[in-house]
Amino acid sequence: MQKTVIFFARRFLLVFLTVGFISFPLMPGEAAPATMVNGLPDLTALVEKVGPAVVNIRTIEKIQSRRNPAMDMDRDFQEYLFRFFGIPAPDGQLSGTQPQEQVRRGMGSGFIITADGYILTNHHVIDNADEVFVRLTDNREFKAKIIGSDKRTDVALLKIEGKNLPVLKTGNSANIKVGEWVLAIGSPFALENTVTAGIISAKARDTGDYLPLIQTDVAVNPGNSGGPLINMAGEAIGINSQIYSRSGGYMGISFAIPIDEALRVSEQLKKTGKVTRGQIGIQVAEVSVETAKAMNLPNDRGVMVARVEKGSAAEKAGVEAGDIILKFNSQSIEKLSELPRLVGDSIPGTKVSLTVLRKGKSLVLPVTISKAELDKPARKDESSSSRQGESLSSSILGLQVADLTAPQKKRLGINHGVVVTASASPAFESGIRKGDIILRLNNGDVTSQQDFQNQLVKAGKAKMVVLLVARNNLIRYVPVKPVAK
Repeated sequence: MQKTVIFFARRFLLVFLTVGFISFPLMPGEAAPATMVNGLPDLTALVEKVGPAVVNIRTIEKIQSRRNPAMDMDRDFQEYLFRFFGIPAPDGQLSGTQPQEQVRRGMGSGFIITADGYILTNHHVIDNADEVFVRLTDNREFKAKIIGSDKRTDVALLKIEGKNLPVLKTGNSANIKVGEWVLAIGSPFALENTVTAGIISAKARDTGDYLPLIQTDVAVNPGNSGGPLINMAGEAIGINSQIYSRSGGYMGISFAIPIDEALRVSEQLKKTGKVTRGQIGIQVAEVSVETAKAMNLPNDRGVMVARVEKGSAAEKAGVEAGDIILKFNSQSIEKLSELPRLVGDSIPGTKVSLTVLRKGKSLVLPVTISKAELDKPARKDESSSSRQGESLSSSILGLQVADLTAPQKKRLGINHGVVVTASASPAFESGIRKGDIILRLNNGDVTSQQDFQNQLVKAGKAKMVVLLVARNNLIRYVPVKPVAK
């Protein structure tokens, strides 16, 4: 569908466009692999084999017109604007007719994965569509049924009524290699059955989305969305869904959803029409290099638990805010994006183990995966409400802290900590602000302002102090370099 959606990731801008790619018909025999001509792959036989399974997707979205306030203008004044300034009247104004129902049309690509008519495409291609039509390369057109779609992975499954349809064989995206040749066939700018080729630039590219994506330099443009990424064996290894662009056009970087994940999602859509994911009820944050160094971690791997939902599976398992999760079952957690995917892919009711680092000690916590629900809004920060007690100043950190009242602890859902009443250098430069709650200093819980001072004294001439800080119901580690006395 020719719709453009803009996403902002941490490191760069992704412009999501309707991009399209080719489908490969599963023939009685294996598709002939590409041959070499003058050192370059000859794709002619491959394109001939896979082309019939490429489909063009056309969508119609019905839009109810809203009455324009200008419609209520005096008709004589509308005539005056038109005659002397060339300003046309709103549709129907001069004729006296009312606005009619409008439709929004879109176009994208897809590919057939079963001979009886199941088709893979992107969620954003068919999103909000009232009618979906599929056209094959032999000009046959079918009205498609939306079996289901998943916004989070941008995968959708369609069904057309047909028999012995050309099918695209699917490959294994886990086995792809950087540098291997791939091609795409789709409908860029409504130009059906357009073939482009390139190489895989990177695999498991983390763009801030739910899934790690396949990065290529294959030329894809609006209208290509939903088509497959094809390897030289004639297998679909991905669904093209995104491009990196500043202008809306091709700039040499495109992204595809790994086919392994797309098929997993499509199986759920086929069975239930929706995707069920697991959750454990935590919010996580990155472990910075500075924090890892200050806490004597071997590297900056793992993710920190920023918040534990009340009544969640994580809370029942004993997970605490400030824990650093190092493993999910036996799989090490290297990046922030890895844990949500591992949890989301787990079947609700499954028992898993989390290896966490807490106060310098490693713990293994058994957790039962629960069914994911809609995100809940974060509670309003109450840390800046009324305080009690005199502030205790720390000149080496630039902080003033005060005890929390019992009602404040209850509202915040904590049983210890002190509130920051003033922040100056070096704490301010590290990001600590007035109203923040300090829960832990290095590996020790902070129970009171006096306890905070005692732990600072105990830390002595440490080059770095790590504070566990709560703000807006989220928790993070903040390394602070003390000022020499």
